[in-house]
Amino acid sequence: MSPEAKVVIDKKAVEDALEIVRPSLQADGGDVSLISISEDGVVEVALQGACHGCPMAMMTLKGGIERFLKQAVPGVKEVIAAE
Repeated sequence: MSPEAKVVIDKKAVEDALEIVRPSLQADGGDVSLISISEDGVVEVALQGACHGCPMAMMTLKGGIERFLKQAVPGVKEVIAAE
């Protein structure tokens, strides 16, 4: 595959994967929603509820959500939080 090749990430697969991690977030009063998926494999999500502004939010995002999405959905390179 050439460096210019675009990756098509299945939006439904990302949403389904988020549904799997969502109960863990909700158990602590938080939640997550999908904002966008870029052509270069970056998934943008919004952390909500107790997760929004939590000091552990980046650990949850990178160590939990991103790690899981990379394993579950082909093409996911990174997960970032919406500003």
